[in-house]
Amino acid sequence: MKVKQIKKSFAYAAGYAALNFCSLITKILPGVWLYGFAGFIAVFGYQAAAKQRNIALDSLRIAFGKLKSEAEVKEIARECFVHMAKAAIELLFLMDRPLQLRSRVKLEGAENLEQALKNGRGAILVSAHFGNFPLMLAKLSLEGYRVSGIMRQMKDTRVEKLFLAKRNRLGIRTIYSQPRRACVEETIRRLRRNELVFIPIDQNFGTAGVFVDFFGRKAATATGPVVLAQRTGAAILPVFSIRQSDDTHKIVFEPPLQLLKGAGEEETLQQNIQRLTSIIEGYIRTYPAEWGWIHRRWKSQPQLNA
Repeated sequence: MKVKQIKKSFAYAAGYAALNFCSLITKILPGVWLYGFAGFIAVFGYQAAAKQRNIALDSLRIAFGKLKSEAEVKEIARECFVHMAKAAIELLFLMDRPLQLRSRVKLEGAENLEQALKNGRGAILVSAHFGNFPLMLAKLSLEGYRVSGIMRQMKDTRVEKLFLAKRNRLGIRTIYSQPRRACVEETIRRLRRNELVFIPIDQNFGTAGVFVDFFGRKAATATGPVVLAQRTGAAILPVFSIRQSDDTHKIVFEPPLQLLKGAGEEETLQQNIQRLTSIIEGYIRTYPAEWGWIHRRWKSQPQLNA
């Protein structure tokens, strides 16, 4: 076995063991102490996960390098790790306690959601890896909405099975992003049943999407929400989960996005994906620690013409 494979296997085993340990802690630790425990995990993770820490710092410098000092950048990175740790502990604790989950997550702008569903063609919830978005899906399901999320399958199948079981118990349907054809077909079926489908579009999409401006730099972005809306007539609804000072959550529904029509299909996709990306950027600028900076968002860049 190659050294790289050995390291990967070890990392998966360590991650799975840590997940089980944290799951045990959430079962025996009083609820009022959970966020203190999450803070401990965040401090340890920030120091131990050097690769993820450096990606976060690099990403923050790209986004805010000219606007924030190095000290401010490092503080946001540390807060990002705190938010991620809190989110992980909440998922383990609240997704097995639906009554508490329902009371700790509030909806704002729900009239926009109802407006989006009036046409009977479903709604595409466009967002990012921002805030504790899995709790948002759980809250919507508990409120009686039929909701699915398009997700990448985790590399560690044991972890995937654990969280899939939690989603299933809460009535959240999982649509895996691969294989692509199956993903598209299942998404269209759900929308035609007037259901909700959650699609995050904030991660690097290689050469398959379009390049739009994100914090002043080109970022490869998926076009799925616009393409699906064109095919099904579903409404596009930007939505974001925002942590409050008391560690409850507010889900904000923006008004449905009215698609602009460009001179051609490519321009139509470009314009509307840029509008959605700009909305996402606005929320990240307002709540920078809520976004997952540990992803290389700008990894793919447009090829320069010779």
